[in-house]
Amino acid sequence: MNDGKYSSRTAYVFETLENEILGGVYRDGDLLTELKLCEKFNVSRTPVREALNRLKQENLVVETVHGMAVVGVTAKDILDIYEIRKRIEGYATGCCAAIITPAQLAQLREVVDLQEFYTERGVADSIRDTDSRFHEMIYAFCGSRTLREMLSELHRKVQKYRKISVENPHRAKVAVREHRDILEALVKHDAAEAEYLAVLHIENAKKNIVLATGSTGEHD
Repeated sequence: MNDGKYSSRTAYVFETLENEILGGVYRDGDLLTELKLCEKFNVSRTPVREALNRLKQENLVVETVHGMAVVGVTAKDILDIYEIRKRIEGYATGCCAAIITPAQLAQLREVVDLQEFYTERGVADSIRDTDSRFHEMIYAFCGSRTLREMLSELHRKVQKYRKISVENPHRAKVAVREHRDILEALVKHDAAEAEYLAVLHIENAKKNIVLATGSTGEHD
């Protein structure tokens, strides 16, 4: 365990389990027992219990007679998240267009260039990483801490489904073009176009998820 990266054992256990749940390592209904988690992380019961309580507050687990059961993020949750992102991220991207600096534009262009490089070579992990960096930069450059925190949380919760997108070569290539279009709107400081393109990008990502999973979220 890298204590330098985490402020406490509880934070380490919580963040690891949260990433594993959101990343699909655990399936809905899987049980997380204190004893097994203590062995897994080589920690006492206290940080495990505290981490599980935090996961419960995040609605990622529910308490049962046998232990904490994974709830994760359902298909309906995912589609709701994409709908919310369309509205909030579109607005944030428009805000970003109004205030983004030349240095920030250069950083974004470098990320898009890298994403294109990795997409042409089909390096899924690097595609996902650069895709995340692009969106995180938009959140960081929009000038609102509230928007940044909200969008970062929503973006993180769909990581399992974003993996599905980047592993689809066609969607990965389209996503790069969409990012480049958004970038050019930001270069022009065209808030209306940047917002429109961001909304379109998220809507297309949502459609790809529906096609890839065969789910509309209505009965899942």
